[in-house]
Amino acid sequence: MIRTLQRLGLVLMGVGLMELGGTQAIAQAQQELVLVYPPADHQTPADQIFLIGSAAPDGEVLVNGVAIARSTAGHFAPSFPLQVGENTFTIRYGSQEQTVVVIRLANRLPTPDGVNFVAESLTPMVDIARQPGELICFEAIAPPSATVTVSLDSQTIPLMAQPEAIVLPPNYAVLTFDNQPNVATASPTAMLYQGCGSFANPGLLGTPRYRLQLGEAVVERAATGTVAILAPTDIQVAEVTGNSGAARTGPSTNYSRLTPLPTGTRARVIGQEGDWWQLDYGPWIRNSDVAVQPAAVPPRSLIRSVQMHQGRDRTEILFPLQTPVPLSVDQGSDTFTLTLHNTTAQTDTIFLNDDPLVERLDWTQPHPDHVTYRFTLKSQQQWGYDLRYEGTTLVLTLHYPPQLAGPQPLSGMRILLDPGHGGDELGARGPTGYPEKDVNLVVSLLLRDELERRGAEVILTRDTDVAVSLGDRMSLIQTSEPDLALSIHYNALPDNGDAINTAGIGMFWYNTQAHSPAVFLYNYLVETLERNSYGVFWNNLALTRPTTAPSVLLELGFMINPEEFEWIIDPVEQEKLAGAIADGVVAWVNETQ
Repeated sequence: MIRTLQRLGLVLMGVGLMELGGTQAIAQAQQELVLVYPPADHQTPADQIFLIGSAAPDGEVLVNGVAIARSTAGHFAPSFPLQVGENTFTIRYGSQEQTVVVIRLANRLPTPDGVNFVAESLTPMVDIARQPGELICFEAIAPPSATVTVSLDSQTIPLMAQPEAIVLPPNYAVLTFDNQPNVATASPTAMLYQGCGSFANPGLLGTPRYRLQLGEAVVERAATGTVAILAPTDIQVAEVTGNSGAARTGPSTNYSRLTPLPTGTRARVIGQEGDWWQLDYGPWIRNSDVAVQPAAVPPRSLIRSVQMHQGRDRTEILFPLQTPVPLSVDQGSDTFTLTLHNTTAQTDTIFLNDDPLVERLDWTQPHPDHVTYRFTLKSQQQWGYDLRYEGTTLVLTLHYPPQLAGPQPLSGMRILLDPGHGGDELGARGPTGYPEKDVNLVVSLLLRDELERRGAEVILTRDTDVAVSLGDRMSLIQTSEPDLALSIHYNALPDNGDAINTAGIGMFWYNTQAHSPAVFLYNYLVETLERNSYGVFWNNLALTRPTTAPSVLLELGFMINPEEFEWIIDPVEQEKLAGAIADGVVAWVNETQ
């Protein structure tokens, strides 16, 4: 451990761990009162906030005059309730004092200025295009008890007041195990009005005009976006131009990702919202991922024969098509299902020898618009896949398990390690201000050494304190084609979390093939190291999304937990952790054989 830190030149809070060693170094370096979180003038919708910081262990730390609990090393992370508006916290240690203001944002509708609309509430706020007869909904925020209508293309649509609405918590709420919906009621000064209509005639209908009447007062305002109805004969086709196109369930990054579309994929456009296009099989895609051009006919394809090729470390299945159609993937524990949209089967012959991976291939045409190919696999552990178009032929690559051969248990296995964050991206910070990026790198280098001792070939996304983009990290996983990818991180919580009472190891996975290693390593580390358990999460993270290998993101402890932080920065415990992860990988690989 000392050799590793000297090679990195890491210095913590002005005192090197190689000089003082572990927790003692942090405690001795931390003689002054430090408040790491929250930052000045922090704004949050949460109903509470934690204060993360540290001071020398002797004496008391007071928050608004009340002594708070601290760890033996002097770290603290108490939570305090927040009132809507400004909340002032004064933290005192001896003669030292810091003040921080936290602003809790109101979870309510914005208030109109008198008898008026809230300008940003009038929809659409961006230009939209829809199919003839498709329902288009409008909404506005205005004072209660008003009569509100919207006019477009000679139609006047009444908007009804909505006295309450169900408000879903953000996705990250599950990280604090508090993700139940809330009921948002109208305020005395603002109410949401909604209504829908449909329009049959193609063309640019213009900008919706809103009208409210309250007593004698009448106000009219226009939305900022226009509405157009697409002509069925005016066919536009989107072609994916980037490395892949991120298909989503709706027209923004707030919506869930679906199977990414390979370069060259072509589909008809059936709708638009701002800089997003809706494709004919349902999903939406950002216009920067595609080129849109007029076409004579919508892209559709027949498919006849299917052929399989076996290589040294993979099986490739070729699907000859007339045009690169959209696709989607569904993985089960021992199945891989590929759906080709806008495709009709004329299949009579499939070439499928006995294969190291595939037990059987079955196909069906459950709907005139798509064909489904279902691979039954010989193993419940999948080792990654890739999809690409070569001209109009779709190539599906299924990767074989590592061919272990040699004196060590992982000889023949390639493992990619990704030390999270780096450079200017600090990640989470512990009570002393020590950044996550540093401990990620320390543990990753120790883990590299442990894996190499067990015979693995290890690839690192970074081996020094440099910034590496998420895109570059993902690309390295795809291009290096490891047998397993592990992203090393340490954890924090949203503002409404309990930093003192939340600790432990967590695992995050996305593709089905990563579920088994995520659960196995989670159980192995919790039991072997006798650590607290945080949990296993399905999560759509950049470093869990690569499909070419099982990709797992490890959250190995909470930087903001005062007690666990001392374990995190202990060199002896870091070496134990690296050894346990390596042993866990060996045990998991043995289980899959």
